[in-house]
Amino acid sequence: MIKKELELLVVLQDLDMMIDEISEVKRLGFEAENEENLRKAREELVSKISRPLLFSYEQLKKRYKRAIVPVKEDNTCLGCFIKLPTSISAKGRADSEVMRCESCGRILYWL
Repeated sequence: MIKKELELLVVLQDLDMMIDEISEVKRLGFEAENEENLRKAREELVSKISRPLLFSYEQLKKRYKRAIVPVKEDNTCLGCFIKLPTSISAKGRADSEVMRCESCGRILYWL
């Protein structure tokens, strides 16, 4: 269950970044299509993510461009590039709970 929600969060983050890019293109005076389709897809995706996890994501998104980041094979957070403790890495790989980086606070996922 946790892995599925994390996958949904990664997709949500990608959608948010595409919407932001379209907004930037429009701000520069160019035309951009499909923004409404992206927003609808975002709404549908948000309905599938638990409220507490979505709230955490939204709060982190205000602070960082990427609120959810992968963990490198050597257990390094790719948000702040700090090596994670073994205990966090073991729990994260087990997909038993949502893990956050102790240094930057971002939500972590393992590939």
